[in-house]
Amino acid sequence: MKTRIIGVVSGKGGVGKTTTVSNLGAAMSLLRKNTILVDGNLTTPNLSLHLGIPFYPYTIHEVIQGRAEIEDAIFYHRSGLKILPASISLSALKDINLRRFEEIFRMLKGRTEYVLVDSSPGLGKETQSVIEHSDEVLVVLNPELPAITDALKVVKLAESLGTEITGVVVNKVRNDPHELKTEEIEEILDYPVIGVVPEDKNVHISILKKTPIVFSHPRSKAARKFKEIASTITGEKLKERKSLLDVLLELFGR
Repeated sequence: MKTRIIGVVSGKGGVGKTTTVSNLGAAMSLLRKNTILVDGNLTTPNLSLHLGIPFYPYTIHEVIQGRAEIEDAIFYHRSGLKILPASISLSALKDINLRRFEEIFRMLKGRTEYVLVDSSPGLGKETQSVIEHSDEVLVVLNPELPAITDALKVVKLAESLGTEITGVVVNKVRNDPHELKTEEIEEILDYPVIGVVPEDKNVHISILKKTPIVFSHPRSKAARKFKEIASTITGEKLKERKSLLDVLLELFGR
């Protein structure tokens, strides 16, 4: 089985990278793509919190430390998602061997069609390792100059490591006057924006529910955009049944 390992990266924290990972994974599951989500943020992991994973006995940390097999650490979420979580315990911060971290990528090859890695924000060693050992990276940012400037550094790092850049996802878009436009972002980064996700209060509700918005609020604006991005990445369109309201709105040209 051919595996695409996609590192999801950002130049700074708070842009919605983990939300993007969980929802792209959810959308890919709707497309019937065999997908594993990996929490590659070894120091400040959040993916488990977003998906309501309890204190799982085995995590990516135990695999890195040689105390568990990767099969033991893969969590099967009630939604059907497969996740390789990271430990939120402070004791897990000891003995993080990045060489063993690199082996995780090799272990996942051939096990699944897609691997989405939620990297640490910024340009630390963990992020560098994710970028270097991914087949490609997806850059997540907000439409504000500081986030775009930091994202440019990530782009340059990926280029220097020879890692393909799939594209850019602009998240939390409010359409405020101070926000940079898609064309401006593409001009600065020199890579295409493959998705624009609006600010959506339902995202916060979905995180509280510990379920991706693609599942909790499938018809919300953000969920629709995440599904579109997943379709762009996989090259397959999700066929959804239209509601009576959608049919009537189309009929009357709304």
